[in-house]
Amino acid sequence: MFRFAEGQYLYLLYLIPVLWIIFYFGNRKIKRFKLALGDFNLIEAQSNHSNRKGIYYRMSFLTIAIALIIIGIANPQVGGKQEKIKRSGIDVAIAFDISKSMNAQDLKPSRMERAKQFCSKLMDKLSSDRISFIVFAGNAYTQMPLTVDHSAAKMFLSTINTDLAPTQGTAIGDAINTAKESFNKQTKTSKVILILTDGEDHEGNVYESAESAAKEGITIYTIGIGTPEGGPIPINSNNGMQGFVKDNQGETVVTRLNQEELTKIASSGGGKFFRLGQNNDILDYLTNDLSKLKKGEAETKLYTDYDDLFQYFLFPGLLLLLVDLLWPDYTPEWIIGLKNQFKGGFTQ
Repeated sequence: MFRFAEGQYLYLLYLIPVLWIIFYFGNRKIKRFKLALGDFNLIEAQSNHSNRKGIYYRMSFLTIAIALIIIGIANPQVGGKQEKIKRSGIDVAIAFDISKSMNAQDLKPSRMERAKQFCSKLMDKLSSDRISFIVFAGNAYTQMPLTVDHSAAKMFLSTINTDLAPTQGTAIGDAINTAKESFNKQTKTSKVILILTDGEDHEGNVYESAESAAKEGITIYTIGIGTPEGGPIPINSNNGMQGFVKDNQGETVVTRLNQEELTKIASSGGGKFFRLGQNNDILDYLTNDLSKLKKGEAETKLYTDYDDLFQYFLFPGLLLLLVDLLWPDYTPEWIIGLKNQFKGGFTQ
């Protein structure tokens, strides 16, 4: 497996074409200036043994050096080995509501951010369990398949936001069905679907989906994100918050936690409902429940070691940068002398 440990630095490669554009127009300006003075070839011949090729050599060295240094800073890595890990745990599919109502701020700093904070702490508790992410709004899809690599899971978690939803809605039933498909039906490990949502305006045959999952031995827990009192839905843009969502009558829409419906969904799925923010013990209550479920052993593959390759790019880049600094823009006298002596040897 190949990756860049600091891939954000690769954007600096866009500087290279900018440098060549500046170099090109700079050379044109110098040439026009020399043409204005008189015969261009005569001026070039008298310009301290000017060597125009040398200028292009230097620019090429500089370009390659910058590219290599940037790649070196980005630190390319290759997976040194794949390790098979034996684990004992359960499989947890976390279904994450990404509808716009999750931007409401009745939980500070927002429902979305509180849900992500809760997920991160939960993953710390489920260190030996496999985790997947399902995101849903008007429809649902798998964002990350089941994995025991929790560092990768946290990376995926950080990317979850309401802008990922192409259509609005709260398709909890679709999320349950998608989560079911993410499990390996052959394993005897306990399977859990954990739904994080405000539960508002849910669509589809959600109770039938929950009951179907329960018949297959899958337990469903619902985590209510929000408050019964609710709050307005912010309209966010690159310039910050631009007011709140309004209905057709121009009234500000207030989104409220649908606690009753989420309790029914959890009951249909053989699990429990918890409300985030109700008390500080929700994480302990939930993990205590999950710890009682039957654990199964499974073998999984995980990249555990990466070899750094930055030195193979950084050191040659620095060397080329040194060559660029030392390479002359003109032909030195000693090289001209060697050329003349070489030619003289053939004419004798």
